[in-house]
Amino acid sequence: MRHFPIFLDLAGRRVVVSGGGETALAKLRLLLKTEARVTVFAAEAEAELRVLAEEGRLRLVERALGPGDALCAALFYAANDDAAEDARVAALARADGALVNWVDNLGASQFITPAIVDRDPVTVAIGTEGAAPVLARAIKADLEARLPAALGLLARIGKGFRAAAEALPMGRKRREFWADYYFADGPRTLAERGAEALPGALVALLDRHLSEAPREGRVDLVGAGPGDPDLLTLRARKLIDAADVVIHDRLVAPAILELARREALLIDAGKKGFGRAMAQDEINRLMVEHAASGAHVVRLKSGDPGVYGRLDEEIGALDAAGIAWAICPGITAASAAAAQIGQSLTKRDRNSALRLLTGHDVKGFAEHDWRGLARPGAVAAVYMGVRGARFLQGRLMMHGAAPETPVTAVENAGRPEARVIATSLGHLPGALEAAAPEGPVILLLGLAPRAAEAAAQTLAQELA
Repeated sequence: MRHFPIFLDLAGRRVVVSGGGETALAKLRLLLKTEARVTVFAAEAEAELRVLAEEGRLRLVERALGPGDALCAALFYAANDDAAEDARVAALARADGALVNWVDNLGASQFITPAIVDRDPVTVAIGTEGAAPVLARAIKADLEARLPAALGLLARIGKGFRAAAEALPMGRKRREFWADYYFADGPRTLAERGAEALPGALVALLDRHLSEAPREGRVDLVGAGPGDPDLLTLRARKLIDAADVVIHDRLVAPAILELARREALLIDAGKKGFGRAMAQDEINRLMVEHAASGAHVVRLKSGDPGVYGRLDEEIGALDAAGIAWAICPGITAASAAAAQIGQSLTKRDRNSALRLLTGHDVKGFAEHDWRGLARPGAVAAVYMGVRGARFLQGRLMMHGAAPETPVTAVENAGRPEARVIATSLGHLPGALEAAAPEGPVILLLGLAPRAAEAAAQTLAQELA
């Protein structure tokens, strides 16, 4: 991030613009929405600019900018549509100590003006570091359509009530009050009784929240999917946003953790195979402790919480402590890996059953139906199977699996950095050693990438 987004208080502060044409007017239409004292220097000024000066909305100085003209200015805009003149006035403004924006010259600007959605006092700023103005405008248009025009009115009236709302304890209780106002009571009152009824509705809403008993804490066991935030369910997004505490796995992507509120407590409960790990008893204790204190806890697990996520142990701990809980399923890594290689996990006339195995503990492999897994057409997804790949290969081939059986390893399934390692059972350990994957890997036994599978079928037909 080169440009750090901030909201600058311009109330009563000086802003200077150099230029009298359409480029300057475009900036002025935005600046005049603020409480700044705006001065424009222009040897030749458009008629609209003169009207604004006559109305007292800005001060127009009908000459070119000179040394000292930008003194005490918080911001300065070079908007002359003339590169030489803009370079001259930008240098003068910098010498006077002002922050300079040279319109349409990103490299020479000390700040940039984002695209803005204005629902004063609610303001949404959209920036692309100057890389994609068209994209910024498209996002702005989308938000303009989504945010109701009355949002600003609700926010202005709510702003005046913030001191009274401090009677509620900080945190979840106060957030629930404002959520009810902005998304339920406020819009309903405005639609049914008009703006004049909003202050009374706020008083009634505050009384209701003050008299309510504190809500009990709870835990939501949420699947974060394979890592791509776009593969989160809508319910998972809402729960993460609402959480007071997020206890997350190591494999949960940073982009997903960014969806949590800034004031939420994030606890890394990461476990790494044969490496650093937080004990399951400690995870259970943290969930119970925070929920018992009234917090909304999200236990955030990669993939689906019900697939090798030790879900039953955590539910057991919550039940024993009398803590309310709910499960929010997610896309499991096997589904993401199959999608990555363009394959279905089940297929008519190939396999009507699908096995999900874990290779984290090779002792568990002894419990499987190896003869069934070794049959032609069998499909299985092996989680955490890289370290046990040689054991897996030996067990399958011992029970009759052909060495040429396709195996596809998918690293970071569903993420932009995903990698596909297509091999066969006979070459599986060597292929994984050569690839040296560092991210989470799913082994798809019996499946090859669709393109490779089609090429193999074509070759077989030619040889026949």
